[in-house]
Amino acid sequence: MGLQMKKSTIMNSLNSDRICNAALAFLLVLLLATCGDTDKKSYQGYAEGEYVYVATSVAGRLDKLLVSRGQQVEASAPLFVLEHENETAQVQQAKAQLEDLKTGKRKEELDVLRDQLAQAITAEDLSATQAARDEKQYKVIAISKAQLDTSRSALTSAKAHVQELRNQLKTGELPGREEQIRAAEAALAQAEWKLSQKSVATAQAALVFDTLFVEGEWVPAGTPIVSLLPPGNIKVRFFVPEETVGKLKAGQAATVHCDGCAKDVSVLITYISPESEFTPPVIYSNETRSKLVFMIEARPKVEDAILLHPGQPVEVRINE
Repeated sequence: MGLQMKKSTIMNSLNSDRICNAALAFLLVLLLATCGDTDKKSYQGYAEGEYVYVATSVAGRLDKLLVSRGQQVEASAPLFVLEHENETAQVQQAKAQLEDLKTGKRKEELDVLRDQLAQAITAEDLSATQAARDEKQYKVIAISKAQLDTSRSALTSAKAHVQELRNQLKTGELPGREEQIRAAEAALAQAEWKLSQKSVATAQAALVFDTLFVEGEWVPAGTPIVSLLPPGNIKVRFFVPEETVGKLKAGQAATVHCDGCAKDVSVLITYISPESEFTPPVIYSNETRSKLVFMIEARPKVEDAILLHPGQPVEVRINE
């Protein structure tokens, strides 16, 4: 009886162990399946920055470098200033020429024209008097026809000279012609633009990633002086296998995890490469070597982009 009870107890214990082992095996399979599923949805990648290289279209000596590497700058913050003495002088000259055209001739020049007009009027009166006298003399045959013609011609010339001086005086009292003024305004605008190219400010808030010249160096036209990294220019690149790329689409959400980050970062897929490539060395591992993958790009929100740093390895999980 005691032996039968002991056998029953052992059998019950074995059955219990089998049940426990079966349960543990089921849990292990479930855990492995879950881990495998996680691995399929977790992909390696890195953060990347699209840098803004700030240059100017004119050459010159770098007089002032107003930022330093690693500095955060706000929008419209000044970055650098090139020497600009010549451009400043050109602006002042263009302004003076425009002002001169708008105000007309100077008072002294107008006074000279007025004196010349007065003398011409006097000469016209004398010519008129002489012509009238010669008309009477010719009627009594006291002078020849040639002498009368000379008097008439002198009067006509004197009148034309008076009219010419009156027109010059009228023109001198007016501002320059509209065409001349427009040409002067265009010259001033061009001079001011050249001057503006000698000092450059940021278009948006950004991190000063690097400075490429020091004060006193000559900067050729079009050569970058400062490189900036706006928060909106930070993106994530990661790589997925062929069986996964067909399930992804632009605008799809994903989550980025990186070591040392304060929190995971939400991103949206913005680009899916149409061509496959071998796993890049930056994410090389024994598991991923010799595999063809597709490159995916995703961007975080601007306020979260500062959590990521170019070149930083990341792990990306696609959100369902």
